[in-house]
Amino acid sequence: MARTWTRAGRWLGAAWVAAAGLLAPMAHAEEPRAACTATLSGRRVVVRPEASAFISPELDRLVRLGMAGRVEVEVTLFKRHSLWFDARVDVTRLTQVLVFSRGTYVLDGRSLPEGPGVLELERVAWTLEERPEAGDRFLVQVEVRLHVVTAASLGRVASWLTQEKKNGEEERSGITSTLLRSVAEDLSRTASGRCDVSRAP
Repeated sequence: MARTWTRAGRWLGAAWVAAAGLLAPMAHAEEPRAACTATLSGRRVVVRPEASAFISPELDRLVRLGMAGRVEVEVTLFKRHSLWFDARVDVTRLTQVLVFSRGTYVLDGRSLPEGPGVLELERVAWTLEERPEAGDRFLVQVEVRLHVVTAASLGRVASWLTQEKKNGEEERSGITSTLLRSVAEDLSRTASGRCDVSRAP
């Protein structure tokens, strides 16, 4: 029993080391932002979302070391109502992958020569069921979440630090799992933004 607790304690300590090393430099990172532009032409709505300041200096280091960033995007179209809640018309969710390859950032296979400061995300398009009336107004909400380090990857770092074998994973305490999830959450970057849908001339 004592040996079991020693292993669990050593693994938990390694998890703290991995977490502290990754989390410390994040304190003064610039706040991420999400924005969009949207146009309506006939029954077709086209949205161009973008994300700014999502890569902090520390996440930049991790991606350059070979870790991939997963960019999760949710784009929602609302129809405005003056005297009631806005009505959700449609929603699209997509995931894009951000990596560093051959000296440059790459988003879903597209090179980013200017760097990851502003990420032009995948365009979203919807076709409305009916042609809008002249007075109809629409709004788009964009939510962006970037994951570079996950609880699983932190767990692999901790296991590597302690040289634990796979059969030792059952000894990991619930406290350790909670710690890893908490740190992974802190290392993710999230932002949301809105834009009005303008009508094409």
